[in-house]
Amino acid sequence: PCTVLMIDTAPETKFDAIENLGATIVKASYDECWQTVETHRSGRLPGHFIHPFDDDQFISGNGTIGVEIFEDLPDVTAVVVPVGGGGLLAGIATAVRALRPAVRVYAAEPETAAPLVASLNAGRACSVDEWTSSFVDGCGGKSVIPTMWPLLRDLVDESIVVSLDEIRHAMKLVARHAHVITEGAGACAVAAALTGRAGKGPIAAVVSGGNIDLPTFSEIVSA
Repeated sequence: PCTVLMIDTAPETKFDAIENLGATIVKASYDECWQTVETHRSGRLPGHFIHPFDDDQFISGNGTIGVEIFEDLPDVTAVVVPVGGGGLLAGIATAVRALRPAVRVYAAEPETAAPLVASLNAGRACSVDEWTSSFVDGCGGKSVIPTMWPLLRDLVDESIVVSLDEIRHAMKLVARHAHVITEGAGACAVAAALTGRAGKGPIAAVVSGGNIDLPTFSEIVSA
């Protein structure tokens, strides 16, 4: 049996997918979910707690994406990865640093939730008071948690912050040219690559997911 704590504003397609896999869902507010990842526990979850990003095995598993990038694009000069808690970014960056240290690693954050750029500028793990929710619900947290900070500090060259309009444009481009439906977080990396701040390329932008309801996607790209 598996119980999953999920933010109550998550798209229905994500709820459906998890339920179809046999898990029991416990809905919670964003604040409760973020407190859970900070404290590594919740009184509403039975059994062994598996952290959604601050976990060595989870991070190592994500590292295989970095290996695949070099297999498919050997001459890549930069890798852009969306960041929420940092597990995806840390895993990919660890592989990049081990295999090709000269390749630059960039995080991508939405302007509404960008604690990593604040932390990199301050030289310590920071929270952001100006956090606001948006359709980019798969990345961009309220803080960089202290246990993730050493990895992100040492592995990431820079965090590129993009606007919601830039993310919206990237979602449209990916759908039109790659025929892929991406959620806001996935398009965040593409938007960051399109700013030019990650160099001229070749650039690998990690599209991290397509968990978005189709009516919502249609509304976003039509705006």
